[in-house]
Amino acid sequence: MGAGFAGVECVRRLERKLVPGEAEIALVTPFAYQLYLPLLPQVAAGVLSPQSVAVSLRRSAKHRTRIVPGGVVGVDTKAKIAVVRKITDELDYERYDHLVLAPGSITRTFDIPGLVEHARGMKTLAEAAYIRDHVIAQLDLADASQDPAERESRLQFVVVGGGYAGTETAACLQRLTTAAVKRYPRLDPRLIRWHLIDIAPKLMPELGERLGQKALEILRDRGIEVSLGVSIAEAGPDKVTFTDGRVLPCRTLIWTAGVAASPLIGTLGAETVKGRLVVTPEMSVPGLDGVFALGDSAAVPDLSKGDSAICPPTAQHAHRQGKALADNLIRKLRGQPLQPYVHKDLGLVVDLGGSDAVSKPLGVELRGLPAQAVARGYHLMALRTNVAKTRVLTNWTLNAAAGDDFVRIGFLARKPATLRDFEYTDAYLSPEQVREHTESLVAKG
Repeated sequence: MGAGFAGVECVRRLERKLVPGEAEIALVTPFAYQLYLPLLPQVAAGVLSPQSVAVSLRRSAKHRTRIVPGGVVGVDTKAKIAVVRKITDELDYERYDHLVLAPGSITRTFDIPGLVEHARGMKTLAEAAYIRDHVIAQLDLADASQDPAERESRLQFVVVGGGYAGTETAACLQRLTTAAVKRYPRLDPRLIRWHLIDIAPKLMPELGERLGQKALEILRDRGIEVSLGVSIAEAGPDKVTFTDGRVLPCRTLIWTAGVAASPLIGTLGAETVKGRLVVTPEMSVPGLDGVFALGDSAAVPDLSKGDSAICPPTAQHAHRQGKALADNLIRKLRGQPLQPYVHKDLGLVVDLGGSDAVSKPLGVELRGLPAQAVARGYHLMALRTNVAKTRVLTNWTLNAAAGDDFVRIGFLARKPATLRDFEYTDAYLSPEQVREHTESLVAKG
């Protein structure tokens, strides 16, 4: 269940290693693509087209896998039945011998007044497309406005979250508005202000002291106002209040302050750690026969660190866990002992747009064009089809040669979207509802 990095890699490896007739594979996912999440900020900035980061499952998966268009909304672990809500909103079910849970994560929120109503996320392809339209719309509306107060509020943008998603989102979108304002002769470029804030004392601490400081300097040199040790106290339709007391006129609040496990995990009645499903080092769920979990929703022990550490919810971990779990499923089918997941870190890459980047491959600190080459080379290798690689490389080349475009496509133009509109968090069933639907669905045959 799930077509993110973990689920897709697990399926691909099963297809390659299983003998024909040895098993039947079904992949339950609402979309027939794998979203390449690390490049989503570049979709929001218009550097890449949405299709470029939506890797077709029907190209990357072989014909052995049956793709079920829907999402698992509950599991009857005793009957070994997964309840599926299809994209038509009808409920169906899938029987299983072995269930792999890779439902991923949703945007983590806090009890901050106005946050859910007025913030936008950066977790789905639709959100990235919406944010691009929204940001360009603010420039259009500010250019047409005769009210200085309205113009100021439309030209201030706040991104919350100093991790990779937030930092790259702020960097890419700030680059977009800097290029776009040249097409608006009535707008003063000095009025456009981007704010990146995070409650943590350092920006992307995973990069280390020197590289993290360099990333901070790059952002500030480009005019992005970075505030650390600060978060949001209240969000409104045309202003944002920071925890340090500042009140900014603002109509664009982008929230990237972490992720939480899929709500599906809370319906299983199994043990969790910070919302993530407890699993063994082999990624099986204790007490649930035939159930495995990995990726963002599973608390997979990080044996390389020890001391009860769990793997962070990153694409690199999810990708490798998918391979390791596929191998364990094959071992289980063939009566062989399972092997624990052990991770070896390959490093980090951060693309800040243009020639700005910082990278740390295999512990080597890079910045500027060398870092950009490593970052983009890594992304090209990680994309799973040659078609996706060609599209991304072509988009990068076109953007470098021709520059940005500033076209709004009118996506949800008259509907103010909120954090929850794109993530379908209300689709899941309680354990009681699962049992009820399981009984009725099975009775109908």
